[in-house]
Amino acid sequence: MVTFKAKLYRKSVSAVAWLDGGMPKIIMGWVAFIVVAGILRTSFSASPITSGVSLFQTVLPYMLLGLSPVAAYWIADQLFPRGLLMQQPEIRLSRIGKWRSVDVLVARANPIFGPTGMMASLLIGMLLNVPVRSLEFLAAVPAMNGNAPLWGQVLFAVTTFDVVVMNFLYILCFMAALRCVPWFPRFLFVVWGFDISAQLFMAHVVAGTTGLPVGVGEALGNLLQGNMQKVMISMAIWLPYLILSERVNLTYRSRVALNPA
Repeated sequence: MVTFKAKLYRKSVSAVAWLDGGMPKIIMGWVAFIVVAGILRTSFSASPITSGVSLFQTVLPYMLLGLSPVAAYWIADQLFPRGLLMQQPEIRLSRIGKWRSVDVLVARANPIFGPTGMMASLLIGMLLNVPVRSLEFLAAVPAMNGNAPLWGQVLFAVTTFDVVVMNFLYILCFMAALRCVPWFPRFLFVVWGFDISAQLFMAHVVAGTTGLPVGVGEALGNLLQGNMQKVMISMAIWLPYLILSERVNLTYRSRVALNPA
């Protein structure tokens, strides 16, 4: 009789295989969604579109929003082709536990090698972070251009920068994890740190802008605080797993647990 744990593992294997082969379709769906969302947002711009320049200023953020994950996927697909054998980093940062290094071919032959099991949940979470973050941006920040007040232009610029850059970085992380790139765990940690720094940077820049309405400032503060909390929760959940998991250590560090004598 197949156990519940075995069923979950099979589902994780199927999910990872689907993600690896289905990314082009996901990308096409993403582009279609952003085109529709961009048209709707531009049609209800918070500042008047009076010229070709103001139209371009209004549309450009949504173009960047749509292109960012596509560019990240394309770059990662070139850098991390399927089956590529990559060297381990020379300096080990994760030193907790007792491990024994193994050859990369030996690691790949091990049944627990690969981004399956719990790692599949992390993969899906990183991928879902892109549409969730984008929907929050689309819902919270109206389209604006050079005809908007200075605080509106600053708000639109920094929030666009945040969502575009973070979507790009999280897709790179997703692809690195999917293709079993040895640098993935430390790269994800760096991205988490950059994400937190970006929220603090946005709060500092927008708060220092003249004429910012109190209500807008409070709403932005709640949004940024929510983003930081999500990153903190992700770190609390996944950092111990990334350090201690035998699957992670085998897949991304080419080492296995050293059995006690």
